[in-house]
Amino acid sequence: MSLTAQILPLAGVALGAVTSFLVTSANERTRWRRQQSVRWDEHRLTAYAEYAHAVKELAARYQMLAAGRGLTTGPVPVEATPEVIAEVSQLEARRSALSETLGLLGDTEANTASKSVDQCLWRLEGLARGVDPSAEQDWGQAYLQFRQARDRYVEHARASLGVPGAVSRAVPRPDDRRPASGPPATP
Repeated sequence: MSLTAQILPLAGVALGAVTSFLVTSANERTRWRRQQSVRWDEHRLTAYAEYAHAVKELAARYQMLAAGRGLTTGPVPVEATPEVIAEVSQLEARRSALSETLGLLGDTEANTASKSVDQCLWRLEGLARGVDPSAEQDWGQAYLQFRQARDRYVEHARASLGVPGAVSRAVPRPDDRRPASGPPATP
């Protein structure tokens, strides 16, 4: 038997083993990346949702405080008692902590949008607590800006997670309805 006849089968086996190794490695790498993506998407979804809930809860409290000061109508008015202020402070601390988690897991657009939401919330807080009494007539505009910022945040969070479509705002919220004549209703 010639040397060539002995080497060709061994080279074929070696080539088959190397090819099999490379294909298996590529498949394993792809599977691992997919698992990591799913894992982080779950954490990202939780961070996005918890932050959105905390923001909504804070805005509702600020709206109640604003109603207590006569800046708006609709929610149950609440006086700015030390207990209420302590509760709002706890909610703000929770929002702040969730914002840090969001900063770690969120994408650039969603994080930037969350910073706009934060600024709008701080404006609502200032108005609701009477920190800036010269701006009391701005509640309706400030609340509208908050809602728009929150909607942008939700859109960016959905895009980050690969959720198709957009959130429809076709049905007006009760505070979006305006009288036929006269000034806009205050949210």
